[in-house]
Amino acid sequence: MISNRHIESDEEFKRELEELFRRRYGTRIGNIQVQQVSQQQAKTAPAEEPEPLDLEFDLKPKEVKEHLDRYVIGQDDAKKALAIAVCDHYKHAIACESDPKRREQEYSKQNVIMIGPTGVGKTYLVRTLARLIGVPFVKADATKFSETGYVGGNVEDLVRDLVTQADGNLQLAQYGMIYLDEVDKIATPRNVMGRDVSGRGVQMNLLKLMEETEVDLNAPHDVAAQMRMVMQFQQKGEIEKQMINTRHILFIMSGAFSGLNDIIKKRMNRQAVGFSADVRSEAEEPDYLQYVTSRDFVEFGFEPEFIGRLPVHVVCHDLTEDDLFDILKHSEGSIIRQYRLSFQAYGIDSPFTDDGLRALASAAYKERTGARGLMTVCERTLRDFKYELPSSEIKQFVVDAQLVNQPEEELRRILDEPDYVKGKVLREQLRQYQAAFHHDHGIHMDFDDDAIERLCLLAGKMEVSIENLCDELFKSYEHGLNLIKKNTGRDRFQITTEVIEDPDGVLETWIRESYSAKETLNQSS
Repeated sequence: MISNRHIESDEEFKRELEELFRRRYGTRIGNIQVQQVSQQQAKTAPAEEPEPLDLEFDLKPKEVKEHLDRYVIGQDDAKKALAIAVCDHYKHAIACESDPKRREQEYSKQNVIMIGPTGVGKTYLVRTLARLIGVPFVKADATKFSETGYVGGNVEDLVRDLVTQADGNLQLAQYGMIYLDEVDKIATPRNVMGRDVSGRGVQMNLLKLMEETEVDLNAPHDVAAQMRMVMQFQQKGEIEKQMINTRHILFIMSGAFSGLNDIIKKRMNRQAVGFSADVRSEAEEPDYLQYVTSRDFVEFGFEPEFIGRLPVHVVCHDLTEDDLFDILKHSEGSIIRQYRLSFQAYGIDSPFTDDGLRALASAAYKERTGARGLMTVCERTLRDFKYELPSSEIKQFVVDAQLVNQPEEELRRILDEPDYVKGKVLREQLRQYQAAFHHDHGIHMDFDDDAIERLCLLAGKMEVSIENLCDELFKSYEHGLNLIKKNTGRDRFQITTEVIEDPDGVLETWIRESYSAKETLNQSS
């Protein structure tokens, strides 16, 4: 095949193409005559009326943030800034489509630069935004690009990739999102002598894309594209170029920016020198990143023109242990859903308790890799369970704190002690029943230990789930307890073995007592 390197001339390309045909087809083809295509012979396809814009965007910033809240925990300031930038950008883009005069008006595109350590949700935020809006999304690392494009990749390939993601729909691709991570790696600090091809040159090439330019979909360094052009010329006598404009493509850059905090701190401390300067302990120091300015990015090593095309500055903060717990419990993209589905594929139910989630979050926090630590800890904890349980008779087990902290011991007991597993499963079912009852009715049903043992025994004998048993035993309690709550304001009820043995009788007693209490209260008032 043709080597994947820069072809210095049309003559060299011709020779390589002829060699390719000879190797593939032998002497049957004979001498292939490839016409050299000069710049003058290539012509741009006639302008056609664009297809109707199929991008519909009528969301408001609050609605965008509410959608992000379902998937990304924390980072409220970042979500607000992104929601506003995205809404402004796509509202303007649609307005330009409906009224071409708007294109002539001065407008600064809301390109974004995001700061934050690994694993805090930067990529997830942008990808979720792209899905919400319905535009193609391309992610790449800045470190793969070079100034020339001969080594590494060419930044224009990002735009071409958008067309691929849009299944060739140019009209949709020109409203896509390009997310470039590790952009801090192409900064060139002022105290470093010389500029390599991965630094300033890449910034300047990206600057062209962010401003507005036309990108030819046939990449000059793409041998396959060049072959298609030659064959098109052979067939039609001309080459039709396909171009895509970057005017409405939204660019989002991100990176960890190690050392930027010190630059901001130094600037702010210089400004605070004098009687107004505070002496703070390390624990009391502010989060300096929230005060970042374009000047700080330039000091970090970015060209002023480059950073000027990224007007929206977004800061993502480190995740706390509570954040990690909320991700596991509440995020619609929680890794727990994936693990439960993987066990369900083998017919195994694996509920996670709150204390189990808390133990996983605590272990993940110690990894210091943000949300990525959750996957690491889950895999380490449940690897042997995924290996052993599909080949066993186990159909249910509970992931609680004891299992997370002592996985080997718990796996052995699960495999060797069926009653132990069954008891844990029933207790978790009861916890879920309590949580659902409180969620639906605002009433707490607190079961004491003897009541729990009794319910588990009954459920085992009757071979029913705790939920079904409780639904039958307490079928009158929704109405009855709400009536008591209305009479007295009481919203918490202790469930004992006496209640389980005679649920309706105990409920009637409670209701009578509530009316007596209500009458006494009315008389006293």
